[in-house]
Amino acid sequence: MRADEFTELVAAHQAELRAHCYRILGSVHDAEDALQEALVRAWKGVDRFEGRASVRSWLYAIATNSALDIARHRSRREFAVDMGAPAQLGAELDPTQTELPWLEPYPDQWLTPTGQPTPEARYEQRESIELAFVAAVQHLPPLQRAVLLLREVAGFSAAEIAGQLDTSAASVTSALQRARVTMAARGPASSQQSALRTLGDARTRELVRQYADAMENGDIQTLVGMLTEDVTWSMPPVPTWYLGLEPVREFLVRYPLTDRWRHRPTEANGQPALAGYVYDEDVGRFIPASIDVLTLSPEGGKIAAVTGFLTADLLGPEDGARWISGADLFARFGLPADPP
Repeated sequence: MRADEFTELVAAHQAELRAHCYRILGSVHDAEDALQEALVRAWKGVDRFEGRASVRSWLYAIATNSALDIARHRSRREFAVDMGAPAQLGAELDPTQTELPWLEPYPDQWLTPTGQPTPEARYEQRESIELAFVAAVQHLPPLQRAVLLLREVAGFSAAEIAGQLDTSAASVTSALQRARVTMAARGPASSQQSALRTLGDARTRELVRQYADAMENGDIQTLVGMLTEDVTWSMPPVPTWYLGLEPVREFLVRYPLTDRWRHRPTEANGQPALAGYVYDEDVGRFIPASIDVLTLSPEGGKIAAVTGFLTADLLGPEDGARWISGADLFARFGLPADPP
């Protein structure tokens, strides 16, 4: 097979394979590595592919095993709200922990609209990329992660999965049962896709606009009024997180609302998000500071959680040297390093 024929063969599946690797690994960087390794393995083994399985199933088998090779040798990706108790009212921010393997945001523009091949796929592509879902998946052992995602996101049968992972259908069924128990305990009670459908596109856009305006105008009253009573606010790689209106209010007044902000709407993990640019007095311009992913509540149309993924530009030179730059993070979302 010629290289151009191989490229055409895998092109239709590449986006969903990258998302699949991300779900297993919780990291865009690791998912890219896993996908590239999978494509190399596929190219080397293409002459042995005899059409006994579909191209999609064959590629998923290679990509899954490539991702599992990484997952078995690395710690699970961390979500701040799973790491310990929330900060008390008035608590200072803990030191940045850039050495921790934090969960990373995933750009919606990388998702494929396809990828729901059978009714056996219980989760939508966007639902299975939501922050709460991916964070819960990270608590599964690697094999259970793979089985759950192959069955309930990709929609493969137990027999197909057994072939992909070189194990028995009984082992697949057992791993799936255990994974479902963990997900029932740790997974979200309802999906963001359900909440977004309830709110509708117009209301969702209005919430995003109000959030941006309140942050840019330092309007704490409006901002707090947009939040649920049990709102959470987290900022990886800072391990500190806040729970409830008063702690969040005090944090906002003390930290982000003392700065000048500009925002641009985007989408991450199947959820509305905003790219935040903060004014840096030292350089005299706005710099890319964070991707704020919003989790919305369908009841009353309020924000139930803000997960602000901070950039190296905001952290400063010491911590930033070990963290993703604003230009690199924003580029994943098709956003410029400088606000328009």
